[in-house]
Amino acid sequence: MAIRKVLVVDDSKTELMFMTDLLQKNGFSVKTAESAEDAFRRLGEEKPDLILMDVVMPGQNGFQLTRAITRDPAYADVPIIMCTSKNQETDRVWGMRQGARDYITKPVDASELMAKIKALG
Repeated sequence: MAIRKVLVVDDSKTELMFMTDLLQKNGFSVKTAESAEDAFRRLGEEKPDLILMDVVMPGQNGFQLTRAITRDPAYADVPIIMCTSKNQETDRVWGMRQGARDYITKPVDASELMAKIKALG
């Protein structure tokens, strides 16, 4: 499956702008969400090919949201890459156990992220 549509979930406007700019320059169509509620609304509008998920957000965190999305039959096939400042190995393992396909720490390295997206596609 070719990845074209990406949903970026992050409560930081700076991160959303950075990720959106990076992805659009690489030919992706990007939608953004600033919370779990916002993310579910976006999922209902249009199913993405990939979700880039922050962990630390107000309300439902990225681990909880990843678990909810990957357990929903409508979205279980959408890969999720965690993009977070949580850089401990236990965080990475926990993210993967929630259903994430990959894990990258901030600040996001553009070439590393593009390689991970390419590996999924």
